[in-house]
Amino acid sequence: MKLTIISGRSGSGKSIALRVLEDLGHYCVDNLPVNLLPTLTHAVVDEYDQVAVSIDVRNLPKDPDELNEILNYLPTHWKVTIVYLDAADDILVRRFSETRRLHPLSKYNISLIEAIATESNLLAPIAERCDLYIDTADLSVHQLAELVRERILGKKSSRLVMVFESFGFKHGIPKDADYVFDARFLPNPHWEPELKPLTGLDEPVQSFLGSQPLVTKFVWQIQNLITTWLPHLERNNRSYVTVAIGCTGGQHRSVYVAEMLAANIRPVHPDLQIRHRELAKLKASVG
Repeated sequence: MKLTIISGRSGSGKSIALRVLEDLGHYCVDNLPVNLLPTLTHAVVDEYDQVAVSIDVRNLPKDPDELNEILNYLPTHWKVTIVYLDAADDILVRRFSETRRLHPLSKYNISLIEAIATESNLLAPIAERCDLYIDTADLSVHQLAELVRERILGKKSSRLVMVFESFGFKHGIPKDADYVFDARFLPNPHWEPELKPLTGLDEPVQSFLGSQPLVTKFVWQIQNLITTWLPHLERNNRSYVTVAIGCTGGQHRSVYVAEMLAANIRPVHPDLQIRHRELAKLKASVG
């Protein structure tokens, strides 16, 4: 049986992620007390092969050691994937302010900022064990749902999934990135009038960048690093490795490099995904 644990700080989007898994055919349980997890899994194993459970700060055992014992126990019986959703403190504060909801820890007569910080400490044992970390700060409800769907559906085997993500440094570094490479020193199509409105997915931009020796060397060296260490990452039981490529705006160079890396590595490691963060935002705003 496959068990997916959805956790994260309040306001990060756990309910959205759980609804996606339910739509994908998982048997879902929301806000289950952690100490009931072993009992639940043994009770449903004969009936369901995919189970998803949402855990928030209210469901944790009072004893941190008990939480660690349960987290150690579950993988010895089931195929467990922990998905942890989060966002920056200021984003979570804004979301609570916009929805006017009370934080689960507000009953302890502490401020919202203190509640968020306390929650982070309490959930740390789960966050440290997560197989998939999703920063929801810049994601709409629909984008988050699509990302969860993409990652879960894309994880069809026990092999490590490589995720290549392009982004713009002026919009911040992706918090789920395991490796970050800076492409801002590469020749910039932005300064070519006919290329400026295009993206790294367009053939004219690809031809321009593909003809630059510096770009070719940059792609080759990252590819060599990944293929060299990939077997070691797989032996470390990693589920996902996110390689983020950044340029200034996330439109030309980073997109091209991410596409080239995926194309070159796919023949030897087909379990990979591509995400263009800034292009996805642009598409969502236009749509």
